[in-house]
Amino acid sequence: MSNKTLTRADLTEAVYRNVGLSRNESSELVENILETIADRLEDGETVKLSSFGTFSVREKNERIGRNPKTGEEVPIKPRRVLSFRPSHVLKDHINKTMQSGESRNRAAE
Repeated sequence: MSNKTLTRADLTEAVYRNVGLSRNESSELVENILETIADRLEDGETVKLSSFGTFSVREKNERIGRNPKTGEEVPIKPRRVLSFRPSHVLKDHINKTMQSGESRNRAAE
């Protein structure tokens, strides 16, 4: 498995190569998309990207946790957490890629 991380610059470069916008326009487009997604999530809305997945924000109530080192009980404040649920299309694509990689590795042996 690759340890490379996809960055904003990578997304900008992909838009530049595949869409044909200038590098500045591509960068602006990527930033606007990411900002729009973040704003909607901040407002508590669900963001669904068809054939990719769904981002949603959940409210977690206050609860009592435990410090694993000391065993001391500690209150955990209420908070909002972001969750992502991949679409079946994305899951199938990832698993298909993984299976084809395994068959390549077996053939090389």
